Amino acid sequence: MKKWQTLAVVAALAAGAAACSDPSVDPSVDPSVDSAADPAGGTAGGPAAAAWPEPTARLDGVTLTIWAAQNSNAVPKQVVDAFGKATGAKVDIVTIPDPYEQGVQTKVATGDKPDLAFWQPTASMLTAVNARANLQPLDQAPWLSKLAPQLKDITGILDGTRYAALITSPAVEGVYYNKEVFAANGITETPKNFDEMIELGRTLKAKGVTPFYEMAGDRWATQWWVQVQLADAAEDGLWDKINKGEETFSSPVVLDAIKKYKSLIDEGLFNKDIKTATFEDQGRALLDGKAAMVVQVNSFFGQLQATADTATLDKRIGFFPISPSGNVGTFIPDQSNALVAFRTGDAKREAAARQLLSYWMGPGYKDFVADRNTVSLETDVPSPASVPKALRQVHDSLGEAVGSMQALAVANPDLYINLADMITGTMTPEQVASATQEQFAQLAKAAGAAGF
Repeated sequence: MKKWQTLAVVAALAAGAAACSDPSVDPSVDPSVDSAADPAGGTAGGPAAAAWPEPTARLDGVTLTIWAAQNSNAVPKQVVDAFGKATGAKVDIVTIPDPYEQGVQTKVATGDKPDLAFWQPTASMLTAVNARANLQPLDQAPWLSKLAPQLKDITGILDGTRYAALITSPAVEGVYYNKEVFAANGITETPKNFDEMIELGRTLKAKGVTPFYEMAGDRWATQWWVQVQLADAAEDGLWDKINKGEETFSSPVVLDAIKKYKSLIDEGLFNKDIKTATFEDQGRALLDGKAAMVVQVNSFFGQLQATADTATLDKRIGFFPISPSGNVGTFIPDQSNALVAFRTGDAKREAAARQLLSYWMGPGYKDFVADRNTVSLETDVPSPASVPKALRQVHDSLGEAVGSMQALAVANPDLYINLADMITGTMTPEQVASATQEQFAQLAKAAGAAGF
């Protein structure tokens, strides 16, 4: 089962169910939803130019706000500065404290909306922010034809409508490793599957090296260790089964992955300060060679890029995808990969928000990828020669990656919080599974998913 088609099926399930149960997504109930709106955000039959202004049209006196997380607030700086110079618009970047997603949802629920926001473009998270009522459709965006074909429709679509603009390569759960630590310990090849990686970790521990580094103090990355163990099951339809209630988080396939994670921690294969370590600690530890491996996503490498140049990163840091049966990554577009434009009720600002996206992915895109030193998503914009090798390896793994919980499940429960509580000793693996399933069922029911 190749993975990208599955996303559209799940998106339709999540959104269709939400439309049945939530009156706020019914145009007859919510006046902010214009049933005559065309996919570009204008009105039916309206001119294309009105829906998508020229990228550099003047916007003197217009102020836009972009919400960003701690790990994405530096992403837009260059492009919004350039946009401001080209158009006269002012763009404020506002950092929403972690946990970012919960903070955004709370604000939006009270009517506090930005013009644009970084947002995870998966079906479950678009449903969570009530996309049809709160977000502008982006179906006729002028840059879509420029995207690499394999990336155009892999995410950001809910119930057949595009709500998110993919700006950087979607995140992949996999293993970042310190090449110098490997070389110093005689390791010449990367592991070929999950069990080989664990055996390598044991070998390193015996030599006095910290095999793996985890950041339970900041919590959000703890789930990656469970999800990479579920890659083969995801390939075989695990999340579809959980969506239908045929499997649960307490089923052996998931519970065993949680237990395995705990057993590896108990074995001492992780950093001693695992309970309090942070995202920043994790980056420093790998870059400085104080740990050999980290299971993480693309935003982790972004942190490394903020502290080291490409030559240093190419020398020290590598990447390999991992799964029980081989080197398969787990696809998880995160909030740093995409932007959404909100319905604010101010037509001028809504058009300006679309214009900023059009500029970002149009005349501003080449400079954006150069500034971020990241892989280009557009066929006519080459990736900068200076993009680190590890980041190219991550992007190259997308073609074979399987969907994550966030990409394929109809709801996104707080698995990471429960796993962090397990690490600190306040929950057992069984309690993690049970609590996660209970929340998943509640979220799925709220979204109107069948069987909940």
